[in-house]
Amino acid sequence: MKAILTSSLGGSIKRDGMRIPTPLLGDNGLIEKIKEYWNDDTKILLISASPDEYERNDGIISCLKHSFPMSGLKVSQILMCDRRSEELIEQLNDMDVVLLLGGHVPTQNAFFKKLGLREKLQKYKGLVIAWSAGSMNCADIVYAAPEAPGEAVDPNYQRFIPGLGLTRINIFPHYQDIKEEFLDGMRVMEEIVYPDSIGHEFLAMIDGSYIVIDDGETLYGEAYSIKDGQIKILCKNGEAIKLS
Repeated sequence: MKAILTSSLGGSIKRDGMRIPTPLLGDNGLIEKIKEYWNDDTKILLISASPDEYERNDGIISCLKHSFPMSGLKVSQILMCDRRSEELIEQLNDMDVVLLLGGHVPTQNAFFKKLGLREKLQKYKGLVIAWSAGSMNCADIVYAAPEAPGEAVDPNYQRFIPGLGLTRINIFPHYQDIKEEFLDGMRVMEEIVYPDSIGHEFLAMIDGSYIVIDDGETLYGEAYSIKDGQIKILCKNGEAIKLS
C-alpha cells in the first residue's frame, strides 16, 4: 500500500453559496505525484468524515467526479461510503484508490472503527489519498485537536485516540488559517496546540503540502514541527525532505 496525505486536496470552491468543481491542488507537484500511482481505469472509494451528512457527501462526490478528470486523472468508477452504504467497505480490495475525506476528526475516527478500516487496510494493495481529518486519522495514535465549540474546555474530550496506523506522524492541517484562530476563548496554537505538544510532536502543514508514504516518508512543501511547546520550519514550498 502507498499513501498520499495532504492538508487539502482541493477539487472545489464555493461561489455564490454553491460548491463547484475545480482541478485538484497542484502545489509542490501534487497532481503529478498522484499521476505516478494512477491508471486509466482507476476505481475510487470515498470514505466520509461525516457519515450522516448525506447532502454534504453527495456534493463532494459530485464535485470530485469532475475534479479528477479536470486534473488529468481518468476515473472509471467513484463510490461514496457513508452511513447509507457501509457495505461498500467490503469492496475495498477491488478499488485502486481509497480517498479519506476531511471533516470532524473524532466523528470520522468512530466511523472508521465501525467499518473496521484499520484492519482492512492491512491487506490493501492500492493507493490511499487523504486530506485534513482523513490525513490526521491515518496516524497510529491520532492527535484530535479540539475544533468544535466546547471541545477545548471539555475535560472528557479525548485529544489522543487510536487511528489507522499508516504513519506515526501527527498531521495538523490548514496551519495557514488555524494559526490565527480562537476556540472557546483561547488562541488555538498558543493555548491549546503548543501545550498539547509537550512530550509529542505535530507536523503543521499548510494547504498545498503533503506527505508521500512509499518506501519511507517524504514531505513536500511548507510544513512545521511543533514539539514541546516550540515550533520550527521543516520544509519550504518547492522543497522536499525525507522524514525519519
